[in-house]
Amino acid sequence: MRLPRNISGVELVSLLRRYGYDATRQTGSHLRLTSRRMGREHHISIPRHESLKVGTLSSSLNDVASYLEADRIAFLREIFGG
Repeated sequence: MRLPRNISGVELVSLLRRYGYDATRQTGSHLRLTSRRMGREHHISIPRHESLKVGTLSSSLNDVASYLEADRIAFLREIFGG
């Protein structure tokens, strides 16, 4: 599945809230999100940029899918509705 090219860091944070991620802190232009959904803590940093680079977005989503023990393609379809 092709990733969106125009998603911002703030939009990604709002999408990840559905999966139990909450902003715990901000350092400069990066938000630190934490989830305790799977019985253990998972942290991820999301740049608060106007448009995320494809590699950054892909890496972040792969990390979340791995934490949720979900298939990457199925996770992307679920999160972006494709």
